[in-house]
Amino acid sequence: MSLLLNGIGISRGVAIGRVHRYDYTAPDIRRHTLAVEAIEPEIKRFCAALETAAAELRALKTRIPEDSSSEVGAFIDTHLLMLEDHLLSRVPVEHIRAQHCNAEWALKLQHDELIATFDAMADPYLRTRRDDVSHVVDRILRLLQHDAERPPAAPPRTSIVVAEDLSPSDVVALQHARIGGLVTEYGGPLSHTAILARSLGIPAVMGTHAAGRLLHDTERVIIDGEAGLVLADADEALTRRFRQKLRAQRARNERLRSMRTLPTVTADGADVTLQANIELDTDLNAVRQAGEIGVGLYRTEFLFIGRRDPPDEEEQYKIYRRAVRGLKGQVLTIRTLDLGGDKLSDAVDIGEQTPNPAMGLRAIRLSLREPALFVPQLRAILRASSHGPVRLMLPMLTDLSELHRALELIAEQREALSSEGRHYDPSMPIGAMIEVPAAALIAEDFARRLDFLSIGTNDLIQYTLAIDRTDDAVNDLYDPLHPAVLKLVRLTLDGADKAGIPVAMCGEMAGDPAYTRLLLGLGLREFSVPPNRHAEIKYVITRSDVRIISARAAQLCTLPNRQERLQALAELNRGLDELLL
Repeated sequence: MSLLLNGIGISRGVAIGRVHRYDYTAPDIRRHTLAVEAIEPEIKRFCAALETAAAELRALKTRIPEDSSSEVGAFIDTHLLMLEDHLLSRVPVEHIRAQHCNAEWALKLQHDELIATFDAMADPYLRTRRDDVSHVVDRILRLLQHDAERPPAAPPRTSIVVAEDLSPSDVVALQHARIGGLVTEYGGPLSHTAILARSLGIPAVMGTHAAGRLLHDTERVIIDGEAGLVLADADEALTRRFRQKLRAQRARNERLRSMRTLPTVTADGADVTLQANIELDTDLNAVRQAGEIGVGLYRTEFLFIGRRDPPDEEEQYKIYRRAVRGLKGQVLTIRTLDLGGDKLSDAVDIGEQTPNPAMGLRAIRLSLREPALFVPQLRAILRASSHGPVRLMLPMLTDLSELHRALELIAEQREALSSEGRHYDPSMPIGAMIEVPAAALIAEDFARRLDFLSIGTNDLIQYTLAIDRTDDAVNDLYDPLHPAVLKLVRLTLDGADKAGIPVAMCGEMAGDPAYTRLLLGLGLREFSVPPNRHAEIKYVITRSDVRIISARAAQLCTLPNRQERLQALAELNRGLDELLL
């Protein structure tokens, strides 16, 4: 009789193979009080473990297969940077000295404090960064406890790896072994492990909970990474059906691979700009993998998170300059600091958290309130613009007075740089995010004073519908197809068109191929999406006739019933590969 397990579908695709259990024994961490003379040797032991952990990751990076996505190396780089960060490299040393405790306990104390900080964040993406902290700490702990169980042996090719949890470096090692798929008991769709599995094209199901208890070594299983299903002991008819799906999947992947070199043009000849969203300059590897494209959104707040002091002008300038040069002539759109709300940093004091931080001091409001924070960033961006095409983008504008003050500050810094003899692009485009209903309603007013606009659908939908999409009690009401949301999108597009400036979309809606035709029909011609979604979005664009879909998109916006809108969207997408949507 077949056994069916339900989990979270992480990475599209079907895999059929034999189970290979891949488990560690969790380190046993206990506190030991040290004599005074043992403190310095203990610190040396901790530092040696850090150095070895970094050496292991660097060695792992050299073993990445040549045909792997460039995102693989970027994730290892992220863990290397975490090993170097003072929060993991220096604070545990301070605990050892202050509390006379062993290195394992000091590291546990710091780990627990960091996890509590991440757990308090409302943003689901930022909250899952806790997993990276745990994976890096676990690596150090195993080196400190050198007698702990070492990583399991590499699994056979095409096997289905079943584990309690996996780190991004585990996934890299497993991809090197050419496994068929992944099943874990824990984890979610926004973790780095999940993102990496998607970028590598490894079918994966997470959050199955009982998989470790119910699945046994060498038994044959089928996993469906889109539906979040794990099937054991499937009968021949069911197996045959999934083998057909597997063949269709391989054909689809081949089609998507061919997208990289094709122009982004609709079936009726309309040119579309397709750019990338990034968070760190290490993400540029993935951008280059997607083709010769620019960056439509560089989230700079991640330069401030996880540190005690904000990066100064010179540090930011070097980071932005490196990104500009890495794009080799393609545009880099740098969004100024979007801290506050659920994105907090010890480097920036925004005062006591309010009951509703999403509506509080954040983004451009914080930047204008704290010129000492904003001005160094403006100067760094302006200086970086002398090395290649750069655009500056202001987040969460709600009123023209905010825009006027920001433009005044930018003008002042241009004058200051000129007087200092520093180089910058005097014609660097300046734009704004439209992510608040008030901004969408007066989009034309913003557009007449700016060079471009970009629609941030994540916040726009949340603020329009008064729904926290991270709240399980109401997230079923989070609806990108709500008539009010679509009306605000159209107002923004119309306002930019009247002012004669381009408008892009950089929110999650732009990166979901289910909405691509709808957005094209509404008039959107610039998409900025995660690099690993480029092929899918381009696939839909090249198979869309704007002349046909525009009328259908307009009609969809008028439908009052949610189910009718979903049906209209399905009709709009008719003819596309069913595995794609």
